[in-house]
Order: sequence, then structure tokens, then C-alpha cells
Amino acid sequence: MTTGRIRVIVGKPGLDGHDRGAKVVARALRDAGCEVIYTGLHQTPENIVEIALQEDANAIGLSVLSGAHMLMFRRIMELLKENKAEDIVVF
Repeated sequence: MTTGRIRVIVGKPGLDGHDRGAKVVARALRDAGCEVIYTGLHQTPENIVEIALQEDANAIGLSVLSGAHMLMFRRIMELLKENKAEDIVVF
């Protein structure tokens, strides 16, 4: 049974420990009517994609302040492709 709401995973991949921005975005998405699942700090791309698949997410929002965004985004996109989940929007 679906609620019809957009389901968004908000993830903090890598070693970046600054999560205030991710929490602000998660709150704004919630206020806009989205169902938001915040994964917490220090997640691997594999873990974020696994959660997105398990939760049947429509989108994955990533917050990366450590400078590793090119590597993290690329790996997440690869994992989504491997799992035939390319319809999940990544931002």
C-alpha cells in the first residue's frame, strides 16, 4: 500500500561529519509533504543504495562537504544501474 507521497532518502556518504545542511533539507522536504528517511552520518554508497531499494525510494538526496562528491555520486549511480534502479532521481 503506497501513500502517494514522494519518498526521499537523504544520505551523508563518506567521512564528512557536517550534517546540519542535510537535516535542513530533510525538514524542508518533509514540510513540503515528502516522506523522508535520513540515513545519518558516515554512510557508504552501498548502504545508501540498499536503503533506497528497501524503502522503495523515488529519490536520493546527498550531502557531501568533504570534496568526495565526484567519487560518491559516481559510485551511487553505478550501484543504481547495477540494481536496475536508474529511475531513482539523485540530487
